[in-house]
Amino acid sequence: MSLKTIAAKIFAHRIAKRTSKWVNKPIETQQKVFESLIESAGQTKFGKDHNLSTIRTHDDFVRNVPIRDYEELKEYIDLVVLGENDILWPGKPIYFAKTSGTTSGAKYIPITEVSIKEQVKASRNAILNYIHETGKADFVSGKMIFLQGSPVLEEKNGVKLGRLSGISAHYVPNYLQKNRMPSWETNCIEDWETKVAAIVEETKGEDMTVIAGIPSWVQMYFEKLKENTNQNIGDLFKNFELFIYGGVNYEPYRKKFEKLIGRKVASIELFPASEGFFAYQNSQKENGMLLLLEAGIFYEFVKSDEFFEENPKRLTLKDVEIGVDYLMIITTNAGLWAYNLGDTVRFVSVYPFKIVVSGRIKHFISAFGEHVIAKEVEEAMLVATSATDASVSEFTVAPQITPEINELPYHEWFIEFEKLPSDMNFFIQQLDEALQKQNSYYYDLIVGKVLQTLKITPIKSGGFLSYMKSIGKLGGQNKVQRLSNDRKVADGLAKFSTTKI
Repeated sequence: MSLKTIAAKIFAHRIAKRTSKWVNKPIETQQKVFESLIESAGQTKFGKDHNLSTIRTHDDFVRNVPIRDYEELKEYIDLVVLGENDILWPGKPIYFAKTSGTTSGAKYIPITEVSIKEQVKASRNAILNYIHETGKADFVSGKMIFLQGSPVLEEKNGVKLGRLSGISAHYVPNYLQKNRMPSWETNCIEDWETKVAAIVEETKGEDMTVIAGIPSWVQMYFEKLKENTNQNIGDLFKNFELFIYGGVNYEPYRKKFEKLIGRKVASIELFPASEGFFAYQNSQKENGMLLLLEAGIFYEFVKSDEFFEENPKRLTLKDVEIGVDYLMIITTNAGLWAYNLGDTVRFVSVYPFKIVVSGRIKHFISAFGEHVIAKEVEEAMLVATSATDASVSEFTVAPQITPEINELPYHEWFIEFEKLPSDMNFFIQQLDEALQKQNSYYYDLIVGKVLQTLKITPIKSGGFLSYMKSIGKLGGQNKVQRLSNDRKVADGLAKFSTTKI
């Protein structure tokens, strides 16, 4: 056992003890975070505009600080971007995480000195928690890779600017620098396909033990490795032990990963975003991710089916229930106040508070009143592939509200099959029935003959990658939108399709 392995186990034990303290006092911990955030920003422009210095309770906060998304908070963020001090948080941020916007072009998410430290700490603690739980730490002596965006940063009015994953690359601890891959030069390559090819060349002869990234892009890396070496990933990297991922549900990719690797590999799910690091998987035996309550973020929750009402009730941690989909609202030490993150979560446990990500409030299908969410279509796909011999690389779903004459509307599934099912009709039946079982509204629409059974449009091999490249979102933190209430993604994929089934 190496000294690095011994040190990792000791450190992991110490962090586990610290974590247990706030896990066992969740409500008190969140109250302290709430009070600290309010006190810290009282003299900022936002603080003065919203009477933060007078706020004592959550009810006070609800009365004074409305829920806002990026567009609604933009008047303040624009002042921060212009270089003004003390707007949303004391002083200036040290970074802007640049992300794709919707109606206003690029979004600039402020990251402060205190918030980036919490993000780095959470990433570290997720791995240390795995070590503490499993007792496995030999992997820390091997090579590690995180498939991420370029770490090259621009500057805007004295503040550094880049993708979150590129910013994070500047915070790899010194004791891991020798283990880190790819090289800095390769990591700076902007073109994703060129970058992956270079990473394959650099890593194929190394002892890779930890691989991290969004599943769809790690899958691309694995496929290129296998094509280049003609070996399963598990044979090529005999000590590959841990896959770390976030951003999308891993389950639709799991079967393909295990085939590419040739064996099962432990995994850790993370819930990071440009706006903060919210949760990580803390158990290899139980479902869900531990919500991080001490990380400078105060959480509020609004039931998804109430969000579009005029004054939806804002709940704190003490009021949440297991099994309900909530929109997660965050207030952070980067100066985001009652911020609508857009993600919906579902609690699978309270005490400890553990969540799964169930989708995006903007990513749903309700063209006919069914309100189908991402978690439901992903679960349906898992059921269908498990019940058949089909294998799926990628998929997305959209409503078809203007079908052929004398035909009922339907949900159209765009699926890139690695292997077509031998009985497509049975596959469709399994997919549709699994969705009906999860969503009573969809069931009623099918039974009531408002909708017909779903239809599948097969996508050519590599079609989703080609589509993502065509819209300038190949690689990095970009991910395929799992479903949508319009035809924008569907129409973009149409040129990469074969015949509708």
